[in-house]
Amino acid sequence: MNWLPAETSLLTAATLIAISFLTSAISATFGLGGGVAMLIALLSFVPPIVALPVHALVQIGSNTGRAWMLRPHIIHNVVVWFVTGTVVGVILASQIIVVLPTRCLQLLLALFILWSVWAPRMSAVNITEKAYLGVGGVTSFATMFLGATGPLLAAFLSPARYGRDRTVATHAACMSAQHLFKLVAFGLLGFSLTQWLPLISLMILGGLLGTWLGRSLLRRFPESTFKVVFKGVLSVLAIRLLYNAVTG
Repeated sequence: MNWLPAETSLLTAATLIAISFLTSAISATFGLGGGVAMLIALLSFVPPIVALPVHALVQIGSNTGRAWMLRPHIIHNVVVWFVTGTVVGVILASQIIVVLPTRCLQLLLALFILWSVWAPRMSAVNITEKAYLGVGGVTSFATMFLGATGPLLAAFLSPARYGRDRTVATHAACMSAQHLFKLVAFGLLGFSLTQWLPLISLMILGGLLGTWLGRSLLRRFPESTFKVVFKGVLSVLAIRLLYNAVTG
């Protein structure tokens, strides 16, 4: 079909839209890593050099909407320092990612996903607002290779320190900017998202519907059971990606 990327079938497109719906509902309900789940889903269908920018655009749609709804609560000084660091981190990483073979990217992504799923949640770290320059630089360098680095930023934006609304709003604003600069970098490196725009638009819409409608459905599942199953599924997919990277 002419509205789909050349390497994507109608079944694959429908699956990605459904996954966008489901992962958004999961994040809204259980607080699990919907961004990580979306990334591993994309990696099951397309190579990392395609999955990373597509994932970035989908996450821009998700985070921008959340940041706009909570815009009065955004901590602007934190965002300014973070974005400044982001520019530096993305520029440095873009010089490296072009020479990394696909197998190296697959290996890095698989290990990062397994860490994201099973590692203990990082304790909150209190830092000054200017220190977000370094946080932006480090996490943005990493996001060019790993994609879903929201959990790394979350370790520095503590609800106990800033309050829930300010934390969520500022995190969304920072991640929107980070994914935007990453997307610009991939564009300058020669990757075009034009053929992906119709499908990505439907994935963003599916994510919005998942946030609003999916929660009532998922609340019927016991949270503890659901989390174990969800982590298990992500782990199997990550191990599959790891196997592909090792065996070629």
